[in-house]
Amino acid sequence: MHLARFPRVRLAHLPTPLEPLPRLSEELGVDLWVKRDDCTGLAGGGNKTRKLEFLLGEAFEQEADTLVTQGAVQSNHVRQTAAAAAAHGLACEVILEERTGSKAHDYVANGNVLLDRLFGAGVRFVAGGSDMPAELEKTAAEVRARGGRPYVIPGGGSNPVGALGYVDCAREIVVGADELDLRVDRIVTATGSAGTHAGLVAGLAVMGADIPVLGIGVRAPKPKQEENVLKLARETAALLGRPDAVTAEMVKADCDYVGEGYGLVDDGVIEALKLAARTDGIVLDPVYSAKAMKGLIALARKGSFKGETVVFLHTGGAQGLFGYESVVGAGL
Repeated sequence: MHLARFPRVRLAHLPTPLEPLPRLSEELGVDLWVKRDDCTGLAGGGNKTRKLEFLLGEAFEQEADTLVTQGAVQSNHVRQTAAAAAAHGLACEVILEERTGSKAHDYVANGNVLLDRLFGAGVRFVAGGSDMPAELEKTAAEVRARGGRPYVIPGGGSNPVGALGYVDCAREIVVGADELDLRVDRIVTATGSAGTHAGLVAGLAVMGADIPVLGIGVRAPKPKQEENVLKLARETAALLGRPDAVTAEMVKADCDYVGEGYGLVDDGVIEALKLAARTDGIVLDPVYSAKAMKGLIALARKGSFKGETVVFLHTGGAQGLFGYESVVGAGL
C-alpha cells in the first residue's frame, strides 16, 4: 500500500488527534476514543479534506481549471471543495440539492451555504430528487462551452480516488493506536456517500488489520448502503492492486438511526449533540456525526460494545450547525 504512487495535493493537518473521551465513556460504559477528523484544517476541517487531497492531485494531473461538484444544501463536502479550489487558484461550480425540502432562511443561506459563497463558488440550487449525475454533466458542459477544463467530483468525493484518503486514515489509526499501545476493537463512523466507510474498509483489509468498521447510516436502507460501500471498497482495493482483499463480511452498516430521512433532525440527534458537547466538549454536526453518535449511544446502551475499545471517527461538519439553528436551537 504505497500511496505516494498517486498524485496528491496536501491540504489537511495530519495526523489528526486520536483522543480518549473519558466522560462520555463513563456515561455509556464503553472505552470510547475519537479520531478527530473534524481537525483536518481546511475551511474548518472535516473528512472530505482527506479525499480532496487525492482528487485535486488527479485534477491537476488532468490540467483542470474548474472543480465541479454537488451535495445537499448544507453539504460539508461542497464547503471543503470550494475552499480547496480557492486555495489553489481554481474556479468552482457547485450544485446544491434541496434534499430535505427545508426553505428556512438559516438552512438555505447560513452555515455551509454562506461559506460556499464566501470562497467564491458558483452556486446553483436544484429540486430534491434531481438526477445529480446529469446535473453535474450539465454544469461541466457549461464550463467547457466557455473554454474551461472541468474536473467533476461526485457527491461526497466518493469514488476510488477520493476513498484513498480514508485508506490513508486507516493506516493513521493503526499507527496511532500502536503508538498508544491501544488495542482497537471497532471503528464507528457515519456512512452516507460511502467513500469514508469504503476507504477505511479497503485500507484495513489491504493492511491486514483485523479491525471491524461499523457504519451508522444517514440516508439509504441497510441493503443498499452495504451494497454501495462494498462496491466502492472493492474498487478502491483494486486501485491499490489488491482486488480480492475486501470481502462482503467486512462491510457492516446499521441504518436503524436515519430517523425521518437524510438531514432531518430528531430528538435522538439533539441528545447526541448535547451529550457529546456537555461531556467532553465535542461539537458534532446534525446530519452525519450526530446521527452516527445517536446510533453509537443507542447501541452502547443496549450493550452492543460491552468490553470493547471503540474509536468514533468524527467526520466534522460543525459549520452546518448554523444552518440548523432554528431546529437545533429549539431543542436546547
